[in-house]
Amino acid sequence: MLEARNIWDLVVARADATPDREMAVDETGRRMTFGDYRDRCERTAAGLARLGVGEGTPVSWVQPTTLEAMVLFGALRRLGAVQTPILPIYREREVGFIVRQTGARLLVTPSTWRDFDYAAMARGVVEGTGTEVLEVDRELPADDPADLPPPPDDDMHVPTGQPVPARYVYYTSGTTAEPKGARHGDRSLRAASVGMSERLGLAEDDRFAFVFPITHIAGGVYIYAALAYGLTFVLDAVFDPERTIDLLRREQITQGGAGTFFHQTYLAAQRKLPPGEKLFPKVRTFPGGGAPKPPSLHHEMKEAFGVGIVSGYGLTEAPILTMNHRDAPDEVLATTEGPAVAGTALRIVTPDGKVAGVGEEGEVRAKGPQVTLGYVDSSLDAEAFDEEGWFRTGDLGKLDADGNLTITGRLKDVIIRKGENISAKEVEDLLFTHPKVGDVAVVGLPDPETGERACAVVVPAPGAEPLTFDEMREHLLGAGLITRKLPEQLEVVDALPRNASGKVVKYELQRRFGGG
Repeated sequence: MLEARNIWDLVVARADATPDREMAVDETGRRMTFGDYRDRCERTAAGLARLGVGEGTPVSWVQPTTLEAMVLFGALRRLGAVQTPILPIYREREVGFIVRQTGARLLVTPSTWRDFDYAAMARGVVEGTGTEVLEVDRELPADDPADLPPPPDDDMHVPTGQPVPARYVYYTSGTTAEPKGARHGDRSLRAASVGMSERLGLAEDDRFAFVFPITHIAGGVYIYAALAYGLTFVLDAVFDPERTIDLLRREQITQGGAGTFFHQTYLAAQRKLPPGEKLFPKVRTFPGGGAPKPPSLHHEMKEAFGVGIVSGYGLTEAPILTMNHRDAPDEVLATTEGPAVAGTALRIVTPDGKVAGVGEEGEVRAKGPQVTLGYVDSSLDAEAFDEEGWFRTGDLGKLDADGNLTITGRLKDVIIRKGENISAKEVEDLLFTHPKVGDVAVVGLPDPETGERACAVVVPAPGAEPLTFDEMREHLLGAGLITRKLPEQLEVVDALPRNASGKVVKYELQRRFGGG
C-alpha cells in the first residue's frame, strides 16, 4: 500500500510508481492509466483555475460515474477546493439547497443525462446567487498546468481530534426528507478506504466493479483505494442489469460491488446460466454496504458463486466504521457487518444511557478518524455528538463477544404500536426468506387506534405469484415472529423506491400508503 501526506500527493506517488498500470475502464472501452490520471487531473486543475477555482473555493458537482468524474475529483483536490459531489437523483429542491448552503462558486453539471436536463435545472437553481454553471459531458476544461500554484500541503496523518482541512462536503442520501451536509477531510477517506481494503485483501490485480454513483461518499473512498493499492475500476455510468453484467464479465471483475440491490441482480443473472457456467469466474468477494442485507442473501450468493458477501457498516457522516474479513465464518458474514476497522471505536448505548453489554441492543455510537468534522449547518452538531464526543449514528445494533456488529434497525425505523416497539428490520429479514418475496420494506403508517400499524410492502420474486396476506401471516408465524409484530397491511408493488446507495426511501412508501 502506498502512503502519502494527502490525497493529491498519493495521486502523484501512484503515477510515479506504476504509471502504465490501468486505473479504470468504462462501458465504452475507454481506458485510463494512473499516469494518465495524474496528467489529466493537472490539466483540468489548470482549466478550473482559469475559471477562478483555487484553494478553499466551494465547488458543487453533479456527474455520472465516468472517467471525467474521477478526473474532476482529482483536479479539485489538486487545487484544494472544497468540493461537494451531488447525487444525480437530486433535483431542484435538493440541489438548490446545497448550492445555497455551501455558497458554491461553481456548479458543474451534465448538459442532459438519462433524459433529464441538468443544465436547465442548474441555471434555475443558481438564479439570484453568485454561482456560475459549468456544463461538462465528456470534455473537462483544460489548460497548461505549468502555471499552477503548489498544491496545498495538507497532512492527513495528524491524530484524530486535531484539525484537518475540510476538502469535501457529502450530503446525506435522502431516506429522510432533508439532506444534511457532512464535512470531511482526506483523513476520513483514507481511514474508511484502508479499513475496507485491508478486510477485503485488495491487491494490484483486483478489478473492482464501480457501478454506483461516484458522488456518494463511497466514490471518494474507492478512488483512494485505487491510488493506495493500484487496483483497476470497471465503470458503468448507468447500471443496466443486462449491459452492465456483460461489461463486468468481459472485464473479468474480481470484486463484485457494491450492495444488496447489485448482489440480488448478480444472483438472478447467475441463476439463469446453464449449470456449471460461472457469471464471474474470477470473483473473490462481493463487497457490500450502504443498505441492509437479509442474512439469507450471503448463503445464496455463496452457493451460487462459491464466495459470498463481505459487508461493512457506515454512513455519510462516518463511512466504513466496520467491515467483515473475507475469511470470516459464513454465519458472521451473513448476520453481521464485522468488527470496527483499525483506529475506530464503537459503543452501544441503551435507551437509559448505559453502555450495553455483549448482545444487548442500543444505539450505535462511534469515534474514529473517518467521523465527520461536523455539519455545514453547525447547529446540528450538538445533537449529532454526545457529551463525550461519540457520534450518534441513529442506528440500533448489538456487538457480539468478538466485536462483530449486527444492525437491528434504526431509532426512527421502529414502529410503535400501542406503546410497544416493533423492529422493521426483524420483520423484513423474515419476509425475505419467503420464496415469493423478491424485495420488501416494512414501514409504520398512522393509525387512529394503535398509533401506528405495520405495513409490509413486497416486490414479488421473478416469476412468482404475488404474496397474499394470509401467506405472509402464516410464514411469519412459522418463522417464530410473535403475533403482536405481524403486519396489519400488505401492499404489492413492482419496485421499491431506493436512493443512490440502495437504501429504501421509506418516507415515500409512508406517503403513498399512509395518506401522508
